[in-house]
Amino acid sequence: MLRFILRRLILLVPVLFGLTALVFAIARLLPGDPVALAAGPNATPAEIAAYGREFGLDRPLLVQYGSYLAGLMRGDFGVSIYTRRPVSEDLAAYLPATLELVFSAMLIAILIGIPAGLAAAVWRGRWPDYVSRVVALGSISMPRFFLGLLLQLLFAMWLGWLPLGGRYPIIEDPPALVTGFLTIDALIARDISAFWIALQHLAMPAIAMSLSPLATIMRMMRASTLEVMSQDYVLTERALGLPQRLIVLKYVARNAISATLTVIGLYFGWLLGGTVLVETVFDWPGLGLYATKAVVTQDFMPVIGVTLVIGTLFVLANFVIDLLYGVINPKVRYE
Repeated sequence: MLRFILRRLILLVPVLFGLTALVFAIARLLPGDPVALAAGPNATPAEIAAYGREFGLDRPLLVQYGSYLAGLMRGDFGVSIYTRRPVSEDLAAYLPATLELVFSAMLIAILIGIPAGLAAAVWRGRWPDYVSRVVALGSISMPRFFLGLLLQLLFAMWLGWLPLGGRYPIIEDPPALVTGFLTIDALIARDISAFWIALQHLAMPAIAMSLSPLATIMRMMRASTLEVMSQDYVLTERALGLPQRLIVLKYVARNAISATLTVIGLYFGWLLGGTVLVETVFDWPGLGLYATKAVVTQDFMPVIGVTLVIGTLFVLANFVIDLLYGVINPKVRYE
């Protein structure tokens, strides 16, 4: 198992190095002059040039990239041209909100999608199967931002059950930050009221983001379960008279979930990079809103920082999925 983990870790190095080079080159070669935009419309050419020298933009591109890599080794993501704030501080402030949203959405998708897909396969051609098909089709075809607007109209405007947006009420003090996840921090502080408030704000954006991965996980789990149930060893277990519940839960589910793990890993990265619309609709202070503001002002340092963080998390998520493959299927460890 140790050799399996080391092989996967070694493969991460060239992937992350290539990601930094690609993102840095694309951000610097895009049209537009972020320095002139940050300096203001009344800035003279001399002031713009001085502004560029201040941030090292007058140096060759390779020198800039080498300096940026050296900074990354120290945890330095550079400084925002527009706000003059260290990008690492902004990422530390915005990343927990996005991670809390993505983890919550994936938790909903996994807890509902895997059992529903398993049930749809076991009762193939019956009402659980038909319900899963309708739910999957509706979830896949509906854009997340439109679903978010519908949820706001129903639960916030008409019923008044949930807050319209934001992460926590402005007029109230959030729990002391420990993990950056307000729900977990509220539980650590043993503040049930704060936990309930944070959960209410989290509910609608998490549901809006969860439906698409939920549908995919459900359908993938159904297809994998049907394939496993047709294997010879499952037919043998049935012939031996083992209970259906034991066969499904102990043998079929474990083997069927392997293919679903790939979808879970891919969707985790996809949700990280696709939070922009949901965070904008719900005014959720995460990386999506931060990246949107940076793109509007052509502030490439935050854009590079957000892209690298999302790419790194995506790579790490797939690394964890590879480890889970090795746990579920021992044969993978020796491939």
